Amino acid sequence: MTQIQLLGALGTNEIIIIMVIVLLMFGGRKIPELMRGLGKGVREFNDAKDNVKKKLKKALTRSLLSLKEPQSNQQLLF
Repeated sequence: MTQIQLLGALGTNEIIIIMVIVLLMFGGRKIPELMRGLGKGVREFNDAKDNVKKKLKKALTRSLLSLKEPQSNQQLLF
């Protein structure tokens, strides 16, 4: 909860200062590499998240279908 409040407290001046510090630390040539790596990481995370969603949806659909279908192995006793 405090992290959300901390991020809300950052203004334009603070963000500019952070960007200048990052530029000084890594240099202009390294920043595109860092951003490319960050983009790949975010893309891989989203792909994994989508894969988990698909698997859960597929498993849920299978379980719901198995509940709806009558089981042929059961015999009716009268």
